[in-house]
Amino acid sequence: MAASGEAQGGRHGREFAREGLRSAILRGLMVPGQRLIDADLVEMFGVSRASVRSALDDLVAEGLVERIHNRGARVRTVRKDEALEILECRRALEALIAARAAERADDDDIARLRAHGELLSQAVRDGNLSKYSMLNNELHAMLSTIANHHAAADLISRLNTQIVRHQFQLTRRPGWSRETVGQHLAIVEAVATRDPEAAARAMSEHLTSVIEAIRQTA
Repeated sequence: MAASGEAQGGRHGREFAREGLRSAILRGLMVPGQRLIDADLVEMFGVSRASVRSALDDLVAEGLVERIHNRGARVRTVRKDEALEILECRRALEALIAARAAERADDDDIARLRAHGELLSQAVRDGNLSKYSMLNNELHAMLSTIANHHAAADLISRLNTQIVRHQFQLTRRPGWSRETVGQHLAIVEAVATRDPEAAARAMSEHLTSVIEAIRQTA
């Protein structure tokens, strides 16, 4: 991942290191508890030491990295009980997003949502778990765009980065896509019929099932 030539510094170096490190953590290339040594990251990303330290500060603020006194930075470990608390917060915010989307969706939005629901169903029929996971994320993003609630969307994004590893475990759980596709379709239909209460309820029920599934994981 290192850039060629002179090490990048300033804003561009900071952004390059931050995005590269964030991607490595979220993809599991850097594991919880792993030490993040400045010199190693400088070599890995081809940026200045100052850029690495600034990038680490950004990821500390996001909750992906933590600094330990006299021991430096490491990938933050999010315990299951923390993940469950985060999901409880996300449940409330996602329900708000779904309700707002139901209030604001126009005919084009509804057509796109229903078409997306068909893609989700097809992915389940095909047994394509990676595609289902991608479509799941895209559905939540579509609802957020329709809802146009910037504060809730920003908070959800910050929360999700902290529990992505726990959610990734669920995508590999046997039968998970078949368990949840009906929940996603219920959310789509509630928004499509412009019923805010039903949309909030469907989203809340979906996130409750996620919470229960993670609670049952080892």
